[in-house]
Amino acid sequence: MADILLEMKKITKEFPGVKALKDVNLQVKEGEIHALCGENGAGKSTLMKVLSGVYPYGSYTGDILFQGQECQFKDIKQSESLGIVIIHQELALIPELTIGENIFLGNEQSKKGVIDWSQTVIQTKDLLKKVGLEESPDILIKHIGVGKQQLVEIAKALAKEVKLLILDEPTAALNESDSENLLNLLLELKRQGITSIIISHKLNEISKVADSITILRDGQTIETLEPGKDEITEDRIIKGMVGRNLSNRYPQRDSKIGETIFDIINWNVYHPLQQDRKIIDNVSLHIKKGEVVGIAGLMGAGRTELAMSIFGQSYGQKITGKIKKDGKEVEIKNVSQAIKQGVAYVTEDRKTYGLILIDDIKANITLPNLQQISQRSIINEQEEIITAENYRTKLNIKSSSILQKTENLSGGNQQKVVLSKWMLAQPDILMLDEPTRGIDVGAKYEIYSIINELAQDGKGILVISSELPEILGICDRIYVMSEGKITGELNREEATQETIMEYMTNIRGEKHADLEQAYTK
Repeated sequence: MADILLEMKKITKEFPGVKALKDVNLQVKEGEIHALCGENGAGKSTLMKVLSGVYPYGSYTGDILFQGQECQFKDIKQSESLGIVIIHQELALIPELTIGENIFLGNEQSKKGVIDWSQTVIQTKDLLKKVGLEESPDILIKHIGVGKQQLVEIAKALAKEVKLLILDEPTAALNESDSENLLNLLLELKRQGITSIIISHKLNEISKVADSITILRDGQTIETLEPGKDEITEDRIIKGMVGRNLSNRYPQRDSKIGETIFDIINWNVYHPLQQDRKIIDNVSLHIKKGEVVGIAGLMGAGRTELAMSIFGQSYGQKITGKIKKDGKEVEIKNVSQAIKQGVAYVTEDRKTYGLILIDDIKANITLPNLQQISQRSIINEQEEIITAENYRTKLNIKSSSILQKTENLSGGNQQKVVLSKWMLAQPDILMLDEPTRGIDVGAKYEIYSIINELAQDGKGILVISSELPEILGICDRIYVMSEGKITGELNREEATQETIMEYMTNIRGEKHADLEQAYTK
């Protein structure tokens, strides 16, 4: 039997008005990959922050034993000195520094107080080789993709002689290929004797790599499952997470699709800094009343750039093309005009662009719609409270009150606050960019139900998602993008994962071009 590397006993952690953890117990064996599952707000990230010293000893109750020794970490540096390294969902890299500088930041290679850059480069190359990256140590972080940045974070952990690697939603922002590479790396690190704890909502990934699975619900330990001993299925994990069976992950909807409400015609967008680089190439699409339209594509296909450029030209330069609403051409040159024309955009990065984290739920919901709760430019505070409370109830936002800071909400509840503020604006067109990223299956179902309600009300919904099952599960029609172009358009009935992947990689487009060329000969 493997030795116990980590034991957490009766961990309890409270925030103002919220008990985030209640007598949580966790055992992790040496050399295993241990998965931590639970709904948003279940306490997974909080537990790992207690373990790593982000929440210092004294701010919680309970005991932490690492390699048999009791630990009372006052900060993250103390936990790292024992080889416990956490990689947060929001990566802690500095874009303007090189890969090498980031890897050894705070852990500089020096001689007599002077940084040894030669040694830094040599060790960086060695670490990058271990994680499968071929980039030069001198490349700036901002010039590599999110998948590669995640590998740099792991290399940074290896530089600290990691014994226990904690990864919080490591694949949330990655495409399928990058996710696969990261999971394979975790398996390789396991072979090298490194123990890992992985927090993830992607149950197929958990099933692939985990040796043990601990499920948390409402801040409490529900059970720990082990392959071989327990029957482990996605349905079993989901039941543990949400406390009930979730037989259908996508709520049923009777589509009542009307006339075309929104048209994008011959839309072209150039990179904001590189004037000759075209990001969106002659894209045309349309959305009908009551229709949920999906956009699928690999990372870098131009999906987010398309949505942001439509939403008041928030991205790009030299933008050309037409926008029609209800058959009439409209001008949307800025965000204010977009909102006035009934167009809303829910960003994929809710923490940076979607919310003011230091403000409360009430202020975040009403901020873009102050005119609705104001008289003669003076906010009606009573009306603001009633409005925010209505949306808190309607969208089932789990919080102590509407005065709770949004930074203390789980990811799923933060997403509901973002949806609330745009629902209050009563848009005709709602663009949702990765609306369920980093959200558990229970909260996803609630988000899908909200999307269905909006469609039933006659809104036009555009959903961008990297999860093909999600696109197939909720959309009436699907556009596929590759390299800034629309490469395919599919109805729900004809769409499959295989067909979408062919269009995403442009295989089908190339096949069509070859057939056309052969025919013309």
